[in-house]
Amino acid sequence: MKRRSFIRRTGHVAVAAVAGSTLAGCGGATSDSLRTGEILHTVIFDLKHPVGSPEAKKFLEDGTRILTAIPGVRNFQALRQNSPKNDYTYGFLMKFNSQAEFDAYTAHPDHCRFVKERWETEVTRFQESDFITP
Repeated sequence: MKRRSFIRRTGHVAVAAVAGSTLAGCGGATSDSLRTGEILHTVIFDLKHPVGSPEAKKFLEDGTRILTAIPGVRNFQALRQNSPKNDYTYGFLMKFNSQAEFDAYTAHPDHCRFVKERWETEVTRFQESDFITP
């Protein structure tokens, strides 16, 4: 299998690894660990804007400002890829206490507006994953 194809197919694994290490740390479960019923919502993506451009910076800043104002969003992070193992450039990670909070976030007018006005017009591709404890 070609490397690029492999990376595309396994990109979500990299997000899981980053998310897991962010939540669990080196010493096992911590107070930041995902608890039963909580959801870790992750999305990795590319923008149509050049990396480091003012437009890319504004997208990330606006996303952070808009999405963190929605009730239920916790531990939000806007991230930039730092590894050749995955060819997506950016990531958003956030936690929710419950499926109900995640569903409310998904249907929230500010989230829907951000998706329609910004995400659909500026994101060129993405991979979304939502995790719970097994």
